[in-house]
Amino acid sequence: MPQYSLRANLHALPRAAWTLFAGAFINRFGTFVMPFLILYLTRHGYSAAQAGLAVSAYGGGHLIAAMLGGHLADSIGRRNTIAFSMFVSCAAMLALSQARAYPAIVAIVLIVGAASEMYRPAAGALIGDLVPREQRVTAFAMFRLANNLGFATGPATAGLLAGHSFFALFIADAATSLLFGSIALTALPHGARTQPNAAHVSGGFRHALRNEPFVIFLLATLCITWIEPQVTSTFPLYLQQSGFSPKTYGFLISLNGALVVLFELALTSWTQRHPPQRILALGYTLFGAGFALIGLAHSIPALVLCVVAWTSGEMIFAPVGGAYASTLAPEQFRGRYQGLYTLTWSAGLLAGPTLGTLLLQSNASAYWVSVAAAGSVGGLLALVRRAA
Repeated sequence: MPQYSLRANLHALPRAAWTLFAGAFINRFGTFVMPFLILYLTRHGYSAAQAGLAVSAYGGGHLIAAMLGGHLADSIGRRNTIAFSMFVSCAAMLALSQARAYPAIVAIVLIVGAASEMYRPAAGALIGDLVPREQRVTAFAMFRLANNLGFATGPATAGLLAGHSFFALFIADAATSLLFGSIALTALPHGARTQPNAAHVSGGFRHALRNEPFVIFLLATLCITWIEPQVTSTFPLYLQQSGFSPKTYGFLISLNGALVVLFELALTSWTQRHPPQRILALGYTLFGAGFALIGLAHSIPALVLCVVAWTSGEMIFAPVGGAYASTLAPEQFRGRYQGLYTLTWSAGLLAGPTLGTLLLQSNASAYWVSVAAAGSVGGLLALVRRAA
């Protein structure tokens, strides 16, 4: 059907959406400090445990970002929230470069985590404002592609900078945030805002939590958000215990990234032809099953098949999830809905590595079964229908 062709949907995206994608790429490319923060702190004499706690504070900041970013997006506007997020991130990164006392470092890392991710609910809400429903899956896939391309190229550049000066990482990271914030202020539209009598913190969140289809969607998503961080926690641990080299892990992770970059956008011309609940159910189930099958994979070809399976699930559900959250939300509460959706992923990122590691170490069979079960339950919940 012509209206669902990828070329037609990309051509239909407004200029402001492309500006947002470009800004997201710049910001993600400039994620220079966090991948090297543990190395930076241990070089300054802190223990590995202290460095790990500081990095965990960054994850805690994500929880704050999801809620605060969603509220600000609805109350002061999408553009202003993105700019505020980036400018605070820039200032916090510069402050972190000068911090030496450990409590100050942890506190500033928490602020960096909140500020740098606060723009996401606003960006998701702005996509919902700018893009018609029939093009939203494509738009969210482009937003993900911009972020993935930025992160794929940024750390390599950061590694070169770190070889000369860690301070250069902080300056470059802050500069890219400043650039994205400036682009937001000068080139992005304001986006929708709530009326003053609806702009209090809890109103939109209460509305979202009374929306049964949205709550069911969040519960379905929560089932699989704890699986996502297993890719960088229990997966390398399992491979090491099974006798595979770090090079194998690096290859498999690169394969995941390459598949997403090459095929996710093209898949949207198929996924948006079908009801979002069915697509989410398929994606969640395939994601959980593909990852769980790693427990039965004892060769590199078998592991490759598992990666292809779970990545296929990811490519199916990820763009549809953001678009579905936007569709379920009234315009005046779209930022808060995106904030709650982001919160489910932040919670999984925070709890997933600890939960997965404990399960894998205590009972590996139970761990793999729980991963498959979580994907299946998420898929079944995604199919539940309730009147809005």
